[in-house]
Amino acid sequence: MRYGVSFFSGCGGSSLGYNLAGVKILYANEFVLKASDTYKLNFPDTYIDTRDIRTVDAQEVLDIIKLKKGELDFLDGSPPCASFSTAGLREKKWGEIRSYSGKKQRTDDLFFEYIRMVEGIQPKIFIAENVRGLIQGKAKGHFNIFLREFQKLNYNVKASLLDASYLEVPQSRKRVFIIGVRKDLNKEPSFPKKHKQMIIKPIHDKNYPVEPEAWKLHKCYLPYLEYLKMGEQPKMKFFSLKRNHFYRPSYTITATYAKGACVMHPTEDRHMSIAELKDICSFPQSFKLIGKYEDKCERLGRSVPPNMMKNIVLNLRKKIFNENP
Repeated sequence: MRYGVSFFSGCGGSSLGYNLAGVKILYANEFVLKASDTYKLNFPDTYIDTRDIRTVDAQEVLDIIKLKKGELDFLDGSPPCASFSTAGLREKKWGEIRSYSGKKQRTDDLFFEYIRMVEGIQPKIFIAENVRGLIQGKAKGHFNIFLREFQKLNYNVKASLLDASYLEVPQSRKRVFIIGVRKDLNKEPSFPKKHKQMIIKPIHDKNYPVEPEAWKLHKCYLPYLEYLKMGEQPKMKFFSLKRNHFYRPSYTITATYAKGACVMHPTEDRHMSIAELKDICSFPQSFKLIGKYEDKCERLGRSVPPNMMKNIVLNLRKKIFNENP
C-alpha cells in the first residue's frame, strides 16, 4: 500500500483518483466548509483538517499520519486557481483578497504554501495541479518561480498540460500538472500516455432523472437557443453558452456551471443533470454531494476528475516504483 497527503482537496476528486490507483490518502486539508463536509461523507477514514493552510505546520501533518519526514509516498495539491485562470482578471487582482467559494482570501500566493509543505514533508513524489492559464501570459513568471522553488528542494521536476478527455474522462478539460520526484530515487517524472478520446453519447443513453433547477436558464441566453446546434456556441456574445455534442467530449464543466457558465444538453434546452455531470467528471454515481443543485455543480466543477488523477498516479507507480497495481 502506498500513502498520500492532499492539500486544497476540494470534495475529493483527486483523492478518489489516488484511491483508484491503490494509494490511501491519510490526511486532507480543505478550507471551504461545503467542500470539506462533502469530503468527510465520502472519505470517513481520512483525517480532515479544515484550517487555512497558512496556519498548518508540516510537522503537525507528519505527526497526524505517524510518518517521518521523507517517508510519505505522494503529496497532492490543487492550490486555488482563480488568480491564474484565463476566464478571470488574472494579474489585475494579484495580491488582493478575493471571494472564493463563499470565503474571502488571497489566492495567488497559495502555491508557495504548497511548496512549504513539500519542503517540510519531503515526499517521494509530489503532484501539483492548476489551470492552463498558469503557463500563459504574465502568469508564466509565477510558473517559472514555482519550478525553481521545487528544484531547490532536491526534486527532479517536470510539467505538462494534460487533457482529461484522453485520460478516461468524457470532458475536454486541460490542466497543468507539475510532478516532482525526489532526486535520491534516481528517477525522472513521467506522464501517462493518451487513451482514446471519450465522448458523452453513452451518458445520455442512461436516461438519468433531471433536477428542476437544470431547466432554469439565464434569460439572456433564451434568444440564442433555437439556433444553437450541437457542438456550437454564439460567435460574439455569451462565450460561456455552449451546446454539447453527443460524439465529442463535453465542454469544460466549471465551478460556476449553474450560475451562468452554461454548457447545454446536446438536444434539450437545459443544463446537465447532476447524474450526467458525475459521469462527465468521471465520478461514480455513488459519490455523495451535499447542498443545492448549484452547490453540487460547484463541487464537481472545481474537482480534478478522478479518472484523470488515477491514470497519472498509476503511471508513476509503474515508472517510479516499478509497481503494476
